[in-house]
Amino acid sequence: MELSEEPDPCSEGDHGKFELTARDGLARIGQLHTNSHILETPTLLPVVNPNILTIPPREMWEEFGVYGLITNSYVIWKHEKLKADALENGVHALLDYPGFVMTDSGTFQDYVYGDVELEPEQIVTFQRDIGVDVGTMLDVFGTPDMTVEELTHAVEETAARAPGAIAAAGETLLNGPIQGGPDLTLRRRSVDLMSAHPFCIHPIGGIVPLMEQQRYLELVKLLLACRDRLPPERPIHMFGCGHPLLFPLAVALGVDLFDSAAYALFARDDRIITPEGTLHLAELREWPFSSVDLDGYTPAAVRAMPDDERTAVLARHNLRVSMAELARCREAIRDGNIWHLVERRAAENPALQEATQWLFDEGLAMNLELIAGPCSPQRAGGVSWTPNLVNHPGMLSAYAHTICWEPPDVDMEGEPLTEGLHKFVLINGVPPPWRMNLKTLIRDLYSNWPQVVPLVHTPFGPIPFEAEDINPFGQIVGPDWLFECDAQELGEEWADAQIPLRMLINEWDDELNVHVVDGRGETKEIIRELTEVLGQPRAIERPMMNFDPPVWERVWEHQKWLSVRAKLLMFCDWREDVVTEFLDGASYVCNRHGRVKNVLDKVGVHILSPRLKDGGISLTLEGARWLHNRAELVTTEHQLFDENWEPVEGSFRQQQQWQGLPNVVVDEHAEPFIRSGRSVMHFSVLQANGELTPGLPCAIENEAGEFLGHGISNCTKNEAGRFLKGVAVKVKDGAGN
Repeated sequence: MELSEEPDPCSEGDHGKFELTARDGLARIGQLHTNSHILETPTLLPVVNPNILTIPPREMWEEFGVYGLITNSYVIWKHEKLKADALENGVHALLDYPGFVMTDSGTFQDYVYGDVELEPEQIVTFQRDIGVDVGTMLDVFGTPDMTVEELTHAVEETAARAPGAIAAAGETLLNGPIQGGPDLTLRRRSVDLMSAHPFCIHPIGGIVPLMEQQRYLELVKLLLACRDRLPPERPIHMFGCGHPLLFPLAVALGVDLFDSAAYALFARDDRIITPEGTLHLAELREWPFSSVDLDGYTPAAVRAMPDDERTAVLARHNLRVSMAELARCREAIRDGNIWHLVERRAAENPALQEATQWLFDEGLAMNLELIAGPCSPQRAGGVSWTPNLVNHPGMLSAYAHTICWEPPDVDMEGEPLTEGLHKFVLINGVPPPWRMNLKTLIRDLYSNWPQVVPLVHTPFGPIPFEAEDINPFGQIVGPDWLFECDAQELGEEWADAQIPLRMLINEWDDELNVHVVDGRGETKEIIRELTEVLGQPRAIERPMMNFDPPVWERVWEHQKWLSVRAKLLMFCDWREDVVTEFLDGASYVCNRHGRVKNVLDKVGVHILSPRLKDGGISLTLEGARWLHNRAELVTTEHQLFDENWEPVEGSFRQQQQWQGLPNVVVDEHAEPFIRSGRSVMHFSVLQANGELTPGLPCAIENEAGEFLGHGISNCTKNEAGRFLKGVAVKVKDGAGN
């Protein structure tokens, strides 16, 4: 939308719906549809006091790109002139503002002053009558210093008021605040109670004291406790959060809306907001930043201004910085770099650094499915190294998918390989691109020991060599030492680092049968070193043309098969036997650089294409149809592990699991559109099967199980049938009629 352009209402039937347009894991860009405006999130709703307009709302709309704001309905109700004007002309006219208007109910005033005179239904009715886009019920404020009994009362009483508030709101959208103070059990209880009602948005209430005291670790734990149980199709609002320092972390954890009067309150105290923190005007001799509103003045000149003028100038700067930081968050989501921004901002504040580091060290592991589950395991472009990169949710998602890989059942010569016959070689110390830097070594390994399974050491852990082109593994931009691991640690005493290696190759014997080599050495020396542990090499001298066909040609064919096989195992949730059948007799079309660009089945039908930019795969219609027909619900046994990730002897758990290409089931009305290649909309999804992951392939079928087409998922299994607006699956090919 161009600045100053008048807003458009949502389409008929979309009032109150929320759709996602981009995401980076839990962080998401969305659109909240209302009858007066379609609001893009994440965004800040500046608090506007109709009695004190530090920046006129019309100016916010036209100059600052503020497309939504929040004002207090109780303040308007108490002021007779404002009340009469709002009831007669509406709140938008009262504020001279065309955009999205949310109102608060007076809960905070009741907490601070204890003088709210309206009944809960009355304040909601008033918000409805003045034409707000989203109103707020009168909840009960819970604070960190309250007893458990007091907090329990706040949760229960707020929930008890919900039905009456919703009835009073009528067609007006309503906030359903989540209370409970710092007590995580009560927060979850509040979520369960409030999400049972048809609220539009769920604000996280009672958190201002935590932010004022910089208790950010508690705030993060509280957000996670709520986010895990809140309906994904409803936006999450952090009541009272308005400092840009907190925006990236909150956005990364799934917060969609913020509100605050900090831009004006800080200005009145001569405080200047920056993305890195707060500066005091009295302490500045020059500006350590560029500012549209302050450039042309010196700090001394601003200090000399009359109070009202100085407040207005500083408020404009503060608001512009706040809005710019959320724009930066949205761009980071589009680029897949929201957690890089989180790390940068955390470095500016010790309390925020503590909270962020707890997330990386403990919080992500405790909430892995919640935070990493929605992350696509693939990405485009380079990945800049940061101290916590290996713990970024997208990186964890990528590495978790390598666990779906398993060593091949046959060697390069087609001979069966049973457990114990694989010769695992972990190559250490070599940075990417591995297909170039290790080309000769890999060729000679396969040539000399057909049963060899090369692995590569990465900052994330060991990966199979055939996964070397999958982003992010081979696209890290950083120093070479990232790919080095101390030789002593890689020996038999290698403790913690053994766990991902054992999981990767599914080998839990006491002796880990993996041979580690320094890939930076001469290939001949490495082969000679490995001879002592792998046995006599089949051939050392080059050229090795004494085989028919030449051994290097067979090595190359084997590598192509392994690479495609690995991607199918990792990204399509397939068993080894199904992948082997799928690729039986396949041929490979390569580009001029020797990389596979198309895979044809044994009768020459194009079934898939490896994606060269991110290392993923693109299925064709026939390839997806074949895989869809092999998918099934199976009963599997899973080994249980203790707190140290050691297998518990004799402990297995049986569970039913979808095996194969995930799919979504759509209703009969959507079927003709899917067959013709149109995208799957959320409202047409009846159910989802398998581990539906954003960015990965999936199939689409009707209720009878018939294949309708395939595409790339935009959502998780939990989200597929919950949203009522937006694209669930971007269809690549429809099956036709």
